Amino acid sequence: MSKFTYDHIHLRSPDPEATAQYYERMFGAEILRTMQQGQPRIDLKLGGANIFIAPVAADGKVNPPPTTPYQGLDHFGLSVTGIDAIAADLKAKGAEFTMEPTTVRPGVRVCFIRGPQGVSIELLDRNIA
Repeated sequence: MSKFTYDHIHLRSPDPEATAQYYERMFGAEILRTMQQGQPRIDLKLGGANIFIAPVAADGKVNPPPTTPYQGLDHFGLSVTGIDAIAADLKAKGAEFTMEPTTVRPGVRVCFIRGPQGVSIELLDRNIA
């Protein structure tokens, strides 16, 4: 069988700079600015993951973000330790929570944040005693 490994998440944004700054401010993502085919490009490194941000032109050829829940890719998750303190910090930074920190089963607490363009981001703490 073929071997598959993780490569990236790809986001589309009408304002890639603002989107990158959000992930940097909220989650400490590293912003990587390069040139690709003569055009500026913004990517992120977050928790070892590559996140590519593609600009969306204002010509209307891209559909608006869906309203959750919807079929298909639902969210991406970030592992954390100390979810309640992290959630409080994110709230102070203006994060919009769609689910407050909640114990979903013994030893596991989660919360969900709505990121730019409606991207759903889960924080997951598996270290609850």
